[in-house]
Amino acid sequence: MLVSDIGEMEKTFQDRFGRNVRLTEERSAHILEHSEMRGQLDKLAEVLREPDVIIRSQRDLNVHLYQKHYTKTPVTEKYLLVAVKVEENDAFILTVFFTDTIKKGERIWEK
Repeated sequence: MLVSDIGEMEKTFQDRFGRNVRLTEERSAHILEHSEMRGQLDKLAEVLREPDVIIRSQRDLNVHLYQKHYTKTPVTEKYLLVAVKVEENDAFILTVFFTDTIKKGERIWEK
């Protein structure tokens, strides 16, 4: 669910736990630099809301990796991964990309 759309600057989504997650204009532009992500940002809200699994990153314990499997993507069957930095009073998207496997790390939540 898209919670807000503040002009073209920032969008806010809700995740599985009802937490607001921000997507800044700068991060959105970075994500869309990858051609396979064009036309895929609508899936971002779905991954945050209804992931198959949420993993705590091994590199940064404050980064949660939301992953959902899709049989059809621009790059064959893949998981869409949304990396979210979770701080005490804020959560924001770092990056979004397709991957072959579920990442390693502590499973915070799974379907």
